[in-house]
Amino acid sequence: MNAPLNPKFPFLLHGGDYNPDQWRHVPGVLDEDFRLFPLAGINSVSVGIFSWTALEPEEGRYEFGWLDDVMDRCAARGMAVVLATPSGARPAWMARKYPEVLRMNWPESVAPARNLWSGRHNHCPTSPVYREKVRRIDEALSARYGKHPALAFWHLSNEYSGECRCPRCLAAFRDWLRKKYGSLDALNAAWWTGFWSHGYTDWDQIERIDPCLDGLVLDWKRFVSDITADFVRMEAGAVRRHAPGVPVTTNLMAHYDGLDYARIAPEIDFVSWDCYPQYHERPGETEALPARFGLSHDYMRSLKPGKPFLLMESCPGPTNWYHHNRLLRPGQHRLKSLQAVAHGSDSVQYFQIRKGRGGAEKFHGAVIDHEGTERTRMFREVARVGRDLKALQPVLGSLVPARVAVVFDRESDWAQKASAGPSDAVKQHYFDTVARHYRPYWKRGIPVDVVNGDAPLEGYDLVIAPNLFMLRDGFAERVGRFVEAGGTFVATWLTGVVGPTNLCFRGGFPGPLRKVLGVWAEETDYLYDDERNSIECAAGNALGLQGSFGTGTVCEIVHPEGGAQVAATYGRDFYAGSPALAVNRFGKGEAWYLATWGDDAFLDAFHAALAARRGLRRALEADLPDGVCANVRENDAGGRFVFVTNFAGEPRAVDLGPAPRKNLLDGGAVLSGTVTLPPFGVLALAES
Repeated sequence: MNAPLNPKFPFLLHGGDYNPDQWRHVPGVLDEDFRLFPLAGINSVSVGIFSWTALEPEEGRYEFGWLDDVMDRCAARGMAVVLATPSGARPAWMARKYPEVLRMNWPESVAPARNLWSGRHNHCPTSPVYREKVRRIDEALSARYGKHPALAFWHLSNEYSGECRCPRCLAAFRDWLRKKYGSLDALNAAWWTGFWSHGYTDWDQIERIDPCLDGLVLDWKRFVSDITADFVRMEAGAVRRHAPGVPVTTNLMAHYDGLDYARIAPEIDFVSWDCYPQYHERPGETEALPARFGLSHDYMRSLKPGKPFLLMESCPGPTNWYHHNRLLRPGQHRLKSLQAVAHGSDSVQYFQIRKGRGGAEKFHGAVIDHEGTERTRMFREVARVGRDLKALQPVLGSLVPARVAVVFDRESDWAQKASAGPSDAVKQHYFDTVARHYRPYWKRGIPVDVVNGDAPLEGYDLVIAPNLFMLRDGFAERVGRFVEAGGTFVATWLTGVVGPTNLCFRGGFPGPLRKVLGVWAEETDYLYDDERNSIECAAGNALGLQGSFGTGTVCEIVHPEGGAQVAATYGRDFYAGSPALAVNRFGKGEAWYLATWGDDAFLDAFHAALAARRGLRRALEADLPDGVCANVRENDAGGRFVFVTNFAGEPRAVDLGPAPRKNLLDGGAVLSGTVTLPPFGVLALAES
């Protein structure tokens, strides 16, 4: 059987952010919380995330008594504690005594100034003082609780984010550049600094993140990720000092584009992330939005291959920061919680367990409402999830068996956004473009990994790289080997435009992928939002596609080369009849190039045909109705678990096939044939 993330706690975690330090002077609250926990099926708490002032009210004086009490209460009940380091929000005494710990941020046209102490994540990541203060309190926590029986995981900081442009950080950036390029001549060549007379003759001249040099902007973002990874490494080392066997994680945010999480993941033992799908905002949305969050779960999971992840934060009710904050409909909390488990999570955790009385998040949803009892609807919905997670115990540690990889590369996203052109209407939607190519597999229950441009491609049948604007060194060679060995590769418009320093490739696009894809992309037409062209499928094309489909707003004009076959053409404009879709046989495999932003109907038909051509196994071998998805997890003992989820607000009939399988939920009935899922209903079918 696959091992749980911490074998000392062999259960799916159910809990979340708990802030007893905010209530330590209110008699009876903790007693009531621990009475309510088992009623909700809460078996874990995340503690200490923003507790620095409560832990160290003045420099060097620690107060651990309140935390001792919580840890001991949890140990007595067999609960797991996810113990956080408090570096996400430094105390006021530190900012007053050591102002260098605060960040400096400013628009490029304004003189630099130190930020005032406020909010959270307002620290300088290179400050020696801040690093030393963080290391000391982290080591103090490790020394005190490293062998505590309730300690399950270390939770480093909270949602690492932001950047600092103080003189020390800029000096560190220059050092980073020296190590990367070795000389100013190499740097000037990489950044094309002859543009607007921007050549550097001294390292100290690099004192602004000048947006006219997109290579500089791209390197700055890499540096911010690297310095954050270094900070994570420092914190991980501190907590491991007295607790070497306790796994370490930090909560990531899939859609956050300020960091390349592929640079953070090597510093932690497993991934956790914070997910807030707004299915209740638009209850009629049954496919695009659930698929987008399915992609996010798979992206986070894929950062640490071969391991489950943890859903570290979600909301058991409305948040406080959506525009409308509609109520979750009955069953929606359960649906989105078990969606995470279906995609590989070994937990359902919340922000927050008890709703605070003041501050910026006093109206954010919680397990225990201001009313304070188990009588609320949301408490009952949380309790149902708690019962579900106990029933899903056989799923613990199992993995997602993906034979398809979708490439989502944060550095390529940065490179495209940093470039002035080629179209502002396109470059802000990279994640959405990836999601549109992911969705046909999600709706068919075909498991997908989400990888970046450095990931190995061996072991996949199909690799899809939509709009991969920037190619990392070696990517094209790896694609060539993958296709030659029999793999299927898919690329689209605006792929292979620039290299790692954001310089355009010479010799025509898609750059070094031109040979394997068998096309030359000469020009790109960017249509207005109300304009469209058409895709006309060629007779006898390899996928059997038929008829006419719509394009989106991007139409590349490409020329087939080296024997590539045209599978579809444009229907209108001066480039009517030129290729919209081409395939190139390369070795034992094939490479497809989609030259246009095809509409949803085309992408669904195209990817459905590819999936059939590759014989990809589905979680459930049935055509699923609109709004229904199937996911699969497997363990190394032969166990297979199929989750069927209904995102529609009305019943859906699903054909489970003739083989009887036990539903681990709702009493464990054995099911086969056609069953009706209620609105927001979930099945978890066990087979072996």
